[in-house]
Amino acid sequence: MEAKLKTPLSDEDIKKLRIGDVVYISGTIFTARDRAHKKMIKEGAPYKLEGTVIFHAGPIIKQKGPLEGDIMDDPPVDLIVVGPTTSTRMNPYQSKIINLGVKAIIGKGGMDKNVQDALTRKCAVYLAAVGGCAALYGENVKKVKRVYWPNLGIPEAIWELEVQEFGPLLVAMDSKGENLYERVKC
Repeated sequence: MEAKLKTPLSDEDIKKLRIGDVVYISGTIFTARDRAHKKMIKEGAPYKLEGTVIFHAGPIIKQKGPLEGDIMDDPPVDLIVVGPTTSTRMNPYQSKIINLGVKAIIGKGGMDKNVQDALTRKCAVYLAAVGGCAALYGENVKKVKRVYWPNLGIPEAIWELEVQEFGPLLVAMDSKGENLYERVKC
């Protein structure tokens, strides 16, 4: 099945998805890596997490001016490309973030049993992005709307991106407890 979803995502959106489905997302997504996850758990998220999509990515950004403050609207940047980073690094934090209302995680390589349990409990999914497709994914970004915590550095800051048919993404861990990575293990 192919699904075209619009953020914010709902339980109804997620319940329809099964491992192997191809997904395209329009609306708003947020990048977040290790340091941002850790900071969100320690200090709270700088934006409302309910219904959101987190992309495990550190975009390549060209700065056209300084990035100041904790939150900056319309940052003076151009997004060059944005590709997935390895999700397993976020295993220690991801279950707690999912418990706060995140509905979809995008990354590569899958995540652990604790994350799978959180996806099932909170009706959320893990979407696999294709490594090597950073230029393609970058083309789906229509605007960099905001940056949170730029003092963490460009790859570790949270980037709020407006996207149009962002994908293709593959449902690799669904809300029913199915895990494509486990299924294909030899």
